Amino acid sequence: MNAGEATAIMFSVFAALLLLKVPVSFALGLACLPVLIVDERLTPFLLINEMWKSYNAFILLAVPFFLLAANLMNAAGITERLVNLAHASVGHLPGGLGHINVMVSMLFAGISGSSTADAAGIGSLLIPAMKKQGYDTSFTVAITACSSVMGVIIPPSIMMIVWGGLMSVSIGGLFLAGMVPGILIALFMMGTVLVYAKTRNYPIYKRASLMEFFQALRKSILALVTPTIIVGGIIGGLFTPTEASVIAVLYSAFLGGLIYRAISPKQFPRVLYDSARLSAISLFCIGTASAFGWLLAYYRVPQSLVDMVAAYGTGIITTGFIIALSFLVIGMFIDAIPAIIILGTILLPLAEKAGMHPIHFAIVGVISLAFGLVTPPYGLCLLISCSVGEITVSKVLKDVAILLLPLLLLLGLIIVFPEIVLFLPSWLAPEFL
Repeated sequence: MNAGEATAIMFSVFAALLLLKVPVSFALGLACLPVLIVDERLTPFLLINEMWKSYNAFILLAVPFFLLAANLMNAAGITERLVNLAHASVGHLPGGLGHINVMVSMLFAGISGSSTADAAGIGSLLIPAMKKQGYDTSFTVAITACSSVMGVIIPPSIMMIVWGGLMSVSIGGLFLAGMVPGILIALFMMGTVLVYAKTRNYPIYKRASLMEFFQALRKSILALVTPTIIVGGIIGGLFTPTEASVIAVLYSAFLGGLIYRAISPKQFPRVLYDSARLSAISLFCIGTASAFGWLLAYYRVPQSLVDMVAAYGTGIITTGFIIALSFLVIGMFIDAIPAIIILGTILLPLAEKAGMHPIHFAIVGVISLAFGLVTPPYGLCLLISCSVGEITVSKVLKDVAILLLPLLLLLGLIIVFPEIVLFLPSWLAPEFL
């Protein structure tokens, strides 16, 4: 069996299973079985073996711990404190609640590392408030979903942890590289909100006094230092990303249980259960996707792709756009973590051949996959926001497309100008490069 035949069988079975609504994690594993059975050199037991090998990674412990930290922060009422701070900072701008929505997502992203936690936590609080103030439901849901993508771009990011562990890229370098694009996404989205507000005459809050701003800052300052502790500790060499995730859990529990007294002992089991359930889904996906990716590597599919594209002599910019388009398309259909394992390992040799820096390649991939969280049919953050807003996905797509246009422009700028993502790591921690 050659590379083309193996690829055709695996992706055809995978696509058929998705159409039958088989969960992605199971579909990836089942898509491997026909090849493992047909090829006499292989055995179905390799599927279990490759899954087991993928789990034997210390860095993957960071995934459940960061999810637990995010859930603890949500349970502790951190979101409401961040909303008050955003209200005092940007609430006076036209379309105040829209700007607050974006700013809270940016602040919460530096705490949670998860876009779905962002969409669920912020959406449940701000979507009803925006609807009550007269904002169109479609815009309200769209801005909540689209702003939540910052959760996996601004550090700490679960997606970056998986990427760094899988492809041996400095996670500290990825965290630093994600800061500027994350802030730029917030600015681009706030600019779009401003246009919406002017066009539709959305309400404006009264400008907060300096005293009100400092009061809101004082109440949220302990939560805001979380990213400083995590990212600063990793960059400073105080602890590894996995150890940082444990620190985040301890700090979140300390804030919610002892300082804010918002989490009672009875709530902890529920938070632990929700975190374990989400972690199990993500980690099982990693196992089956790793087996799928190993089979592709076994048949030298990545090398075949590199040889095919190399014939056209593509440079960094052209390769960057090919990579972004590939991730944008696959992100529409499957979750980001299996997409990283499958497509990332295929495209890595192509990026290396073109001379792309590993961190530049990673950020382009992460941002492209983040947009997949708000594009159907997968669009998990969009589905969560639509559920909270009680509106169908089809009625929101127009506003989602409008909000994504400037973000796609930013993605293009990052591809053309790698310095946007590389200058901060090269300035603060050149050893990560």
